[in-house]
Amino acid sequence: MEPLAARIRPQKLDDVVGQEHLVGKGKPLQVAIEKKHKFSFILWGPPGTGKTTIARIYARALDAKLFELSAVSAGKDDIRNIVVMDAKGKEKVLFLDEIHRFNKNQQDFLLPYVENGELTLIGATTENPSFEVIAPLLSRCRVFVLEPLSEEALQAIVKRTKLKVHKDAFDWLLGYANGDARKALGMMEGAQSLYGKVTVETLTKALESPHLRYDKKGAEHYDTISAFIKSMRASQADAALYYLARMVEAGEDPLFIARRMVIFASEDIGLAQPTALVVANAVFRACETIGYPECAITLAHGVAYLANAKKDRSAYDALRAAQADVQKFGNLPIPKKILNPVTKLMKELEYGKGYEKYDDASYLPEKLKNKKYLK
Repeated sequence: MEPLAARIRPQKLDDVVGQEHLVGKGKPLQVAIEKKHKFSFILWGPPGTGKTTIARIYARALDAKLFELSAVSAGKDDIRNIVVMDAKGKEKVLFLDEIHRFNKNQQDFLLPYVENGELTLIGATTENPSFEVIAPLLSRCRVFVLEPLSEEALQAIVKRTKLKVHKDAFDWLLGYANGDARKALGMMEGAQSLYGKVTVETLTKALESPHLRYDKKGAEHYDTISAFIKSMRASQADAALYYLARMVEAGEDPLFIARRMVIFASEDIGLAQPTALVVANAVFRACETIGYPECAITLAHGVAYLANAKKDRSAYDALRAAQADVQKFGNLPIPKKILNPVTKLMKELEYGKGYEKYDDASYLPEKLKNKKYLK
């Protein structure tokens, strides 16, 4: 028998729950499906939010031949076989799940078939396509972002199962599923088939190993470290500690976290509290020598210190401004008076002439002599 999630999967757009910003009336995917508009696109969003369902509905609307592959196990030969296969006059739509698992060479191989229209590609990914899909392929696809399903959407999906779920069990499912309908339905089906009912107790028993959804190479990784840094930048120590806890619980490399703290100490705190760099380096060293689980305490110590420290980005901003001038003007001539006259010829050319140890005159190249980088 098919899994519960497959049995109640919507067959038409009107039955899709959630993602109203994409499939609601007048929204892009609703219009495309209604007008049978042929184009390639990528669906980016968390697991269990409707990517496969939308792909199938779209292909059905086009009356196209749908081919479904998983990039985990598929390769170039699978793509080649689809291209040469007789589709009996129908358009060919390729739904490539987990497209981020295709390496650059595989994506390069797929590109010309998408470009010349032999295949209409629907890619599905839980990872940021900007990092995982090659630019030429990405430029030929629209990207639609799917959101985690809301409590109301999950409730509507649960009702379709006709299974009796008590409110406390539903609340438990909400926390566990984290916006993933397939995850919620799988847990419900497991509890029902094993124990004959869906309660908090049977759901807990059916759960083998709770874990956080966190891919150390994916979007969750980048989103969490970004939130972590921005919380410290805003001096919100509680928020920074929360995002630290998420990374620690997910098993994030402590040296990755500590390395970002060292950068933060110079970039965001800088001259306001120079000891921040000393603390951040000490945290990094402690993580190197101690490791988990104890180094989490040291990380928390460092985060609390950095978040509460005064902030000053003047040194960072000065560097970026100077780099901009280097890129704009190239290697401008260095004033002769601060060049060492290490040969007789250099002395004759007046290298070092006029240099005074505590000179107030600008040492910048002539073109930039009045520039102020450090404000």
